[in-house]
Parts: sequence; structure tokens; C-alpha cells
Amino acid sequence: MIRIILVRHGQTTWNAGAGEERFRGRTDLPLDDAGCAQAQAVARRLQRDAISALYSSPLLRAQQTFQPLAGAVGLPIQSHPGLIDINYGRFQGMTHSEAAEVYPQQYAQWQSTPSQVHFPGGESLHDVQARLLAMLEELADRHSEQIVALVGHQIVNKVLACTLLGLDLDQIGRIQQDTGALDIFQQTDTGWITLCLNDVCHLHDTVQTNLTNPDLFQVTPQ
Repeated sequence: MIRIILVRHGQTTWNAGAGEERFRGRTDLPLDDAGCAQAQAVARRLQRDAISALYSSPLLRAQQTFQPLAGAVGLPIQSHPGLIDINYGRFQGMTHSEAAEVYPQQYAQWQSTPSQVHFPGGESLHDVQARLLAMLEELADRHSEQIVALVGHQIVNKVLACTLLGLDLDQIGRIQQDTGALDIFQQTDTGWITLCLNDVCHLHDTVQTNLTNPDLFQVTPQ
């Protein structure tokens, strides 16, 4: 039975908490300085685990998040298309207020019943779920009785968490995934169990600008 350590990529300028967040999707953004610090923290947290393989979204921000860990454990980063961010189609690059103005019906539905949205020119959450399920089956067969680490994106990780928790995809808003956070899931004979979700303890000493409640970590303002 496989154990999966799922990481959300580190911070970028598009989700740094300064200004309105944009729909990132397939835009190939690099990590910013805080994101690079988060990547180092992820490596320190995971380098002692007996990880057998590292899989990443093909996008740069995910690949960069695992580069310090790959160096620490001596494993290559393997790109996997199942982990690539959702294709937001024509929403990509827009701020939320821009999307609400241009596509008011779809944006309102994204806020209320996201599982029913198929982004114009892009994907739906069900499309993301289908490729994640295919990936899980592939990796469980390839890495039986091993630990693998995956790095994905906010929506991708939320969809995977909902799937393994048995939640409807309309519940993705109940799953928090901060940048640099990790989740751990264990496959068993009776299904999947969740060992931790949105763990950010390893990020205490990094500059955090986009945690749900940064005051919890007593971060000194920069």
C-alpha cells in the first residue's frame, strides 16, 4: 500500500497576498523569494523520510518547490501531467473581480457550486479528478509499500484531498491548502486514510504572507 506526501508549491507573485489574487492555472510562474524559502523548508521537513520517488506538476513553480528536496535525497524530479494545474481557460490571468465582471454567471457558480463549472476553453473539476484518479492507480501499482512525494497546485490538491476524504467536489472550499503546506495520505485495504492535512509547521521560520491566519505563527512583519 502506497503512502503519499502531497505538497502545494511555494509562493509566487500571483498569490503573495499583496493585491487581488489571479486565476493562475497553466501560467508558468516562478517562485518568489518567500516561495524559495518555503521550498527549502519543505526539503528540511521531508529529507529524513524514506521517500522512493518525487513527482511534480510540469509547471515551473512546482518543479522549483522540489529542487531542494531532490538535491537532499538524491532523487530526480519526475514530471507528471496528472498534477498540472487546472486549465482555467479564458479565466486564466484574470483577477476575481475581472472574472466576475466578464463571466458573471460562471463566476457566481464557481463560488457556489464549483463542481458544475466547466471553464470556457478550459477544464472542470471532474476533469481534474479523472486525471488524478488515473495517476493514483498508476503510482499505487508502481510504488507498492513505498512513500512517494507529489507537488501540485491549490485546486489540484484540494480535488485530490476531497477525493480521498470522500467529499463531494462542491466541498473544495472546506479544504485549505497554503503554499508550501503538505498533506499525507495512506492507502489501506479498506480505502484511504488521512494522516495530516495542510501541515505548515515546517514553515514557521519562513516569511508567510498568504496563510489563512498568519497570526497563529507569530511571524514578524517584513
